[in-house]
Amino acid sequence: MYYVKKRLEISAAHRLTLSYESKCTRLHGHNWIVTVECKAKELNADGMVTDFTHIKQLVQEQLDHSVLNDVLPFNPTAERIARWIVDNVPNCFRCEVQESEGNSATYEKD
Repeated sequence: MYYVKKRLEISAAHRLTLSYESKCTRLHGHNWIVTVECKAKELNADGMVTDFTHIKQLVQEQLDHSVLNDVLPFNPTAERIARWIVDNVPNCFRCEVQESEGNSATYEKD
């Protein structure tokens, strides 16, 4: 099995829709650290699991310097962002989304 890992830094804002009172319901920003992990049993015709540039295009170029509520079709919690990345990056099986030091969420395919 081959594995690749891409770490991205994304500056973006969001506001959460929550069932309780929270300052996170107001628009606020983070300097997100996103770690995308991909795997494949066989390399593609170019000798790669997934091109690092393609990961950057699919994730950073869509999310960086944006209001995530305007870009993503769901309440943009770190957990849901991680799931969206796994679902949209070829061969991705795991993603960690860190919104601040000490606060991160991970989604991994079964």
